[in-house]
Amino acid sequence: MADHRISHIQLDEATILWRNADIEQERRVAIFDLIEENSFKPMRPAAAGHEGPWRLALSVQDGRLAMEIREDHGTDEEPPDETLLIGLARFRRPIREYFAICDSYYQAIRKASAREIETIDMARRAIHDQAARLLLERLEGKVETDFPTARRLFTLICVLHIKG
Repeated sequence: MADHRISHIQLDEATILWRNADIEQERRVAIFDLIEENSFKPMRPAAAGHEGPWRLALSVQDGRLAMEIREDHGTDEEPPDETLLIGLARFRRPIREYFAICDSYYQAIRKASAREIETIDMARRAIHDQAARLLLERLEGKVETDFPTARRLFTLICVLHIKG
């Protein structure tokens, strides 16, 4: 029986150059939430009879997001069932805006009023939602997934873009 979900996710630690405690917490929460509940069906492996669940390794290579997809029963030494390369040029602005609004949010948590925090959080969610829709668009025809999974994956894409 098919189990089209992500069971394990790995980020290329060599890609991540720097992160602070707030970003590290977001990364942990995104991975935990993603593993707890997601929908992820890579179209070519599924069409070839692979049923999941899936191990997903994310990295940035030459300005593109690399998504190595393996069935969970495989090992990291085996070739992936599929490697998707997704251009990140269209994500540069949402990633930049997301970092900027997150900085404002983390600063506001420490010293702003509840109303100010709520306003910043609403803007942060709007940027996050817009980027998740863009990711869904870029995955169309390659991976069937849902909006909450795309949101969490976008968070992890952001983590891969943190520079010191």
